[in-house]
Amino acid sequence: MGKKDQINNVHRDKERVQAVLQLLRKQAPLTVKQEKLCNSACVERFLKVKGENVKKAAKHLRNFLNWRESLGIDHLIADEFSAELAEGVAYVSGHDDESRPVVIFRIKQDYQKFHSQKLFTRLLVFTLEVAIQTMAKSVEQFVILFDASFFRSASAFMNILLASLKIIADYYPGRLHKAFVIDPPSLFSYLWKGVKTFVDLAPLTMVVSSLDFEDSLEFNDFTAYPRAASLRFNPSSIPSSGKIGSCSSSRFSFTVSHHFDSVKPWYLSLTDTSSAKVGPTTTPVLGPAISPLNARSYSFASPIDRTPRGNMGPIKKGFFPSTPLPQKTQEMDHSEIHHPRSMRPSFFQSPAMFFKKDSGNFHISRADKCRESFQPFLKFYRRPYDEMIYRSKMRPPLGGLISIVSPHIRRRHMSVFQRF
Repeated sequence: MGKKDQINNVHRDKERVQAVLQLLRKQAPLTVKQEKLCNSACVERFLKVKGENVKKAAKHLRNFLNWRESLGIDHLIADEFSAELAEGVAYVSGHDDESRPVVIFRIKQDYQKFHSQKLFTRLLVFTLEVAIQTMAKSVEQFVILFDASFFRSASAFMNILLASLKIIADYYPGRLHKAFVIDPPSLFSYLWKGVKTFVDLAPLTMVVSSLDFEDSLEFNDFTAYPRAASLRFNPSSIPSSGKIGSCSSSRFSFTVSHHFDSVKPWYLSLTDTSSAKVGPTTTPVLGPAISPLNARSYSFASPIDRTPRGNMGPIKKGFFPSTPLPQKTQEMDHSEIHHPRSMRPSFFQSPAMFFKKDSGNFHISRADKCRESFQPFLKFYRRPYDEMIYRSKMRPPLGGLISIVSPHIRRRHMSVFQRF
């Protein structure tokens, strides 16, 4: 496309915008606020949604102006939603790398029981208006995060989600960059599959789970959790120069090991260390020392293990298998041992081998795409809510009486005679 074609396209777009504004003025005169709202960027967004059709864009824009007037959006202030602002039900968390505002909705399931649908719509519109106020001149879109972890009913959350997406699609066209549904109820995925074909903003809406991002938490050190750290044995806490926590009896001795990497930090041996035993203290060793891996009591051992190795006693016929076992002293030739041969993969192992693509072309599932798209916005989802920071982003008149009065107050110097 040459430079001349670009100039012609810009001139054609300006003519369409002026045609839409002329149709609006013919239907009804525009107020000062409406003239300021219907700038060229706003009209171009409506034209893009309606396929550059001037009449349809003008009709849609007129419905948009009537809706704002019926809802009283120009008179929305933060004092109307003081309870929602205190709990952090809906707020602007920050801006992403491309200066797009990130809006978070953390609505509870019982919110609709105590609030009407009109009040929820006003809260939604108020939050979106605050996000639009915080945009830079070159930014036109925002990102929305719907936290559904407070919902147990999939249908209840679906009603809120569909109402929000419809308002954004009808009255904020071209504003939504991406929308993420985080931790929805279990049945939400089945309902969403049947409904998303009728939702205009379904291609921009993604469902993700916060459990997929647990590895990104930087809390893997046990010292960060005092309870978990106390579960590990600390030998320095016990003043002892010998065996730590040693215990002896007539059958075995118990000793705590210093190696924390072992599975069991103790060791059992058959050496009798009891000094209270009457009689000779030297006893024959009944067997090899028990390691931490095979340590157990002899009361659960087989009769063969309980019998000393030197005195096997009369062997009953049929007690051992007929095949003689090799002696321990006999040196076995390991080269003659034939290990089972591993099976070679067959050419016709799977029909999918015929349709296998090149190794360079990897298929990325939709779930992986959703996780990758949500990764840049994870920090906004985990960031704690601060009401004062959110109120500082509001401009008059949305900020309420404080934001309206405080910038215009000019304290004059008062003398002593004027005070009394």
